[in-house]
Amino acid sequence: MTGKVYLVGAGPGDPGLITVKGMWALEQAQVVVYDRLVDPVLLRAVPESAERIFVGKSRGRQQLTQDEINHLLVEKASQGLSVVRLKGGDPFVFGRGGEEALELKAHGLAFEVVPGVTSAIAGPSYAGIPLTHRGISTTFTVVSGSEDPLKPESTIPWEVLAKNGGTLVVLMGWASLEKILGTLQQEGLPATTPAALVQWGTWSNQKTVTGNINNILDLGKEAGLTPPVITVIGDVVNLREDLAWFDKRTLFGKRVLVTRSRSQASRLCTLLEQAGANAVELPTIEIGPLADFSELDSTLARLQDYNWVIFASANAVESVFERLELQGRDARALAGMTIGAIGPATAEALARRGITADFVPSRPVSEAVLKELSGRDWKGVSVLLPSADIGRDELENGLTEMGATVYRLAAYRNVPVEGLGDRAKEAFHDGVDVVTFTSSSTVRNLVDMLNGDRQALDASFIACIGPVTSATARELGLRVDLEATEHTVEGLVEALTNHFSTPESSRK
Repeated sequence: MTGKVYLVGAGPGDPGLITVKGMWALEQAQVVVYDRLVDPVLLRAVPESAERIFVGKSRGRQQLTQDEINHLLVEKASQGLSVVRLKGGDPFVFGRGGEEALELKAHGLAFEVVPGVTSAIAGPSYAGIPLTHRGISTTFTVVSGSEDPLKPESTIPWEVLAKNGGTLVVLMGWASLEKILGTLQQEGLPATTPAALVQWGTWSNQKTVTGNINNILDLGKEAGLTPPVITVIGDVVNLREDLAWFDKRTLFGKRVLVTRSRSQASRLCTLLEQAGANAVELPTIEIGPLADFSELDSTLARLQDYNWVIFASANAVESVFERLELQGRDARALAGMTIGAIGPATAEALARRGITADFVPSRPVSEAVLKELSGRDWKGVSVLLPSADIGRDELENGLTEMGATVYRLAAYRNVPVEGLGDRAKEAFHDGVDVVTFTSSSTVRNLVDMLNGDRQALDASFIACIGPVTSATARELGLRVDLEATEHTVEGLVEALTNHFSTPESSRK
């Protein structure tokens, strides 16, 4: 039984540009063979059991030669496996996908091509440069710049390209760019022809430099550009001044450290990336199951003993309902009880289970919760507080003082992540503009990871999700630069975008 190889275009860098079919292929894969210019985020879609093989290539360095890659694909498919060959851009646009397909064909192996968005189009688009535009350019040509244009046997008709009047896109041409630009001018292209260099197109660290074909190389070197770089030549480059969008977003170019657990980080990372930031994940905690569920299960079996249930977090909701389901029960187990949710995210988690919370405080901190609940008569009222195994006791103590009988129940564990100290130091070494903290645990654990060395943190802008997290940061000697008004990840990102969209002179 033979397998099948999917030649999948991953797109130019932004993981959101992969096609639906490409993502489906990844989700079914048993083996993934991937390139250097592929965002590792895409590998999260691959099953845990799948084999991941890196075959990245760059100028002067090869993990595997092309022949070795061809042999690898044949070997894995011959074992009856579903193989994804994940390639940057489009597999058939300077991606050598045709060579791989021919090799598979020669061995009688099935393959399928899943096209991808080519960097030749996406890079300029993200730089605000349309390759065609009515009245300016009605044609565009994409060429490889890896060939020396001075070769007598060159297959690229530079003399034609210099005179055709359309847009010219050069891929992989940084090393030969001086010769390419010189050849175009010698063939009659005016030195004043607009040109742009787009480095790491569609990635969060994209950089764009504009000029003309006479000065663009010097401008690119002054800007510190290195491969991968796309060169765009033609009058459409002038449209960038009005159409630039990707690098004009508020947080563009800022590296933002995300310290919450990996299972919770995706929403925050997505919002930051939509605002233009480069979200750097460094999970300082993980949400884990309890070592012993007996107390949780026995308490849930007698929910009728409680008048109120106040869920401290969305994680508490998920854990409680997972255990109820194992008991063969559902939301009806909470019938007749008053349900509280600390924060909109917790209320949303309940809503997904078909429950509308009776009480959601205006601010998800214990002090505000107690103030808003203080007008009720709590004498003789029994309250269950499902929460993490560690946390603050203010809500429990405050309700008890009001006369309630309160039972704080551990529904899940906050687990420090071991062995991330080197990754934390590496992240700061690479540069961190903003550090986000979404709980007191994330603050404590990151400080522990850095062995108490606050120098890197002192040099970063620190943003906290709310007053409790801010208080912990200050207790540990950190400077808090920003605190979200709405204590949610949405509120945190909104606070950051509002802050950095304000002129620096007006922030004081």
